[in-house]
Amino acid sequence: MRDGGVVLLSEDEEAAWLDEAGERHCLSASPVQLPRFEGHPHAALLRGLHQELLVNLVGGKPTPNLLVYGKPWLRDGAMVAMCLQRTGNLGLVEDWVLSLRDPFDRNNGCEEPDNLGQALYLVSLFTDHTHALVEAALKRVEDFRRGRCIIGPTDGAEHPVYQTKWLKLGLRALGLDDPYAIAPVHDSYSALFWTDFRDEHVEGPPFGAEAGELYPYLAWAEAHFHDWPAPMHLCNATYPHTWEAHASQADYTRMGIVSEEFATRRIAAPHTWHAAEVFLCLWRN
Repeated sequence: MRDGGVVLLSEDEEAAWLDEAGERHCLSASPVQLPRFEGHPHAALLRGLHQELLVNLVGGKPTPNLLVYGKPWLRDGAMVAMCLQRTGNLGLVEDWVLSLRDPFDRNNGCEEPDNLGQALYLVSLFTDHTHALVEAALKRVEDFRRGRCIIGPTDGAEHPVYQTKWLKLGLRALGLDDPYAIAPVHDSYSALFWTDFRDEHVEGPPFGAEAGELYPYLAWAEAHFHDWPAPMHLCNATYPHTWEAHASQADYTRMGIVSEEFATRRIAAPHTWHAAEVFLCLWRN
């Protein structure tokens, strides 16, 4: 303060607070569950990761990083929701999910078919097949259908196994008919989907070290899928624990608010997909 006084900002499970001149003022009342993860060997890290997920919720919308991304991604949002469900905080994204009407986020400049399953899965967490987003998604499935699977661009390449796995998960979560089959072909993104259908996978080369350093969520998801040891080197010991670098759709200039080095090196930290993959991988142990 200009008069030399001290202002203290703090947060707890009930609200954000401002303490000034012996008085406490509530800045924002929004109850949240903050588990301690007592007894877990990585309890402190899980608490930090949970915070990194929560801090990137902007108006209840799960952005990958609140500075460099202007809006949510359905894929990242689905992964965040899996974490929030485990910590009793799923309600934080309920309004966002129920407001969705378009089954594509178009954040990569096109309609990506994995979004269809992600949209269905998100809806299933709060309501049933009567939600308008379900009808919108089902109408578009045929546009990507090839035989009994779906295929199209995701992150600039075709990933039919990954895309079909998401669709099947969403359909089953809503109790809808699932006539789709996972093609017995190699798909580098197949190992990113560890939630179900793990037996339907054709082995291929793993992601390289460079990909893991730039997009560490890839290496964490792959380790989770294969039950490999957790790649702890791809998680910072201090805050922020998670990151993403050199992504095509990120505006890294905005990281300059935090660190000019981040902006120059094109790093966004923390990052919710990375945080979610680490959280969920460690949660199982």
